[in-house]
Amino acid sequence: MIVSLRGTLREAAPLSAVIESAGIGYLVYIPVTTAEKLPAPGSEVFLHTAAIYREDAHTLYGFATRQERDFFLLLVEKVTGIGPRIALSILSKLSVPVLQQAIAQGDASLLAQCPGIGKKTAARLIMELKDHTGLAGILPEGSTGSASGGAMPSGTSRHSDAVTALLTLGYKAADADRAVRKACEAAGSDAGVEEIIRRALSGKG
Repeated sequence: MIVSLRGTLREAAPLSAVIESAGIGYLVYIPVTTAEKLPAPGSEVFLHTAAIYREDAHTLYGFATRQERDFFLLLVEKVTGIGPRIALSILSKLSVPVLQQAIAQGDASLLAQCPGIGKKTAARLIMELKDHTGLAGILPEGSTGSASGGAMPSGTSRHSDAVTALLTLGYKAADADRAVRKACEAAGSDAGVEEIIRRALSGKG
């Protein structure tokens, strides 16, 4: 299996990218959370990848972090009724820390906000992943590398705490998650929850 890809970013779109490596251009499908971290075209890029093989197609999916890639594989391999496209849309709507928290807390209503996921599918996702050992193996902390080669700035705890704070202020889940992701990127790995919330509320990241 192709587990990573490093090369030159030739084209980028919200849900796909073309990466040239050793003279070969690879079409890689990506979630919005990864697209947000891509460098400018012409720059070097590194993605953690998962290759999905079907009778009619061989498709490559790319992610800014190993956590995203591993969560994608869990969804596709362990949850009944979720294929690569739906898994990608889930990861485009909510980040891994928020998804982990929703599963741990049994929050089906939050998961049901993802495109292609109804309440029944959300409940099944929780049931099939809540006690799965593979979920705990998706490291929430640490520097696994971003699409541009840098370290991931946020851990599960402070990310989830900041999202929760915005939810209490009336933010929608996806909007809160997006604002916190941007704030974490801008604030750096040493920033506390209060700093992340302040940046998220200011809209400046």
